[in-house]
Amino acid sequence: MNEWINYVLQFGNLNAQQISFIESKAAEITIAKEDYFSEAGKIARQVGFILEGVLRVCYYNNKGEEITKYFIDENNLVVDLESFDNNVPSSAYVQAITDCRLLVFSKSAWEELLNTIVGWDAVVRKITNKALLLKVERRSPLVSEDATTRYLSFMEKYTALANRVPLSYLASYLGITQSSLSRIRKNIR
Repeated sequence: MNEWINYVLQFGNLNAQQISFIESKAAEITIAKEDYFSEAGKIARQVGFILEGVLRVCYYNNKGEEITKYFIDENNLVVDLESFDNNVPSSAYVQAITDCRLLVFSKSAWEELLNTIVGWDAVVRKITNKALLLKVERRSPLVSEDATTRYLSFMEKYTALANRVPLSYLASYLGITQSSLSRIRKNIR
């Protein structure tokens, strides 16, 4: 729980009573490797904060190929915001790629926080803005760089994550085949 509170306090000030209230609304869950936090076609019903593990956001393209959009690791929020906020079915899957431990807030608990804690909406907005900036920062190079450069950039920026992500998911994230990724890795060594 301390990780979550420290994370939130980066985005705004909260008093002890507010922190206690937030803690009372969270539940800790575990998600086994390969299981889903949320699924395409279903409405997202919870916000999670990753205490341990790595999740990935993925979807299937019009050819039926699985595409990994990005990875989310410890000390980050996970939610399909559009689905959660607008009560619409999600277009993506959020899947555990390692065993995970999360703090989760149900939709009703999250709304109770928004309605009870003065300034919570501003904290949430700052968290959301940071997450969107990170998402753009992670995706932008994938459009303009060649495959080797994309791989090297990923390895440099996300060293700790690189050894925890299966190569098939990494290849999908980089927009290349697994055999291309193997060739790139072989040529770098």
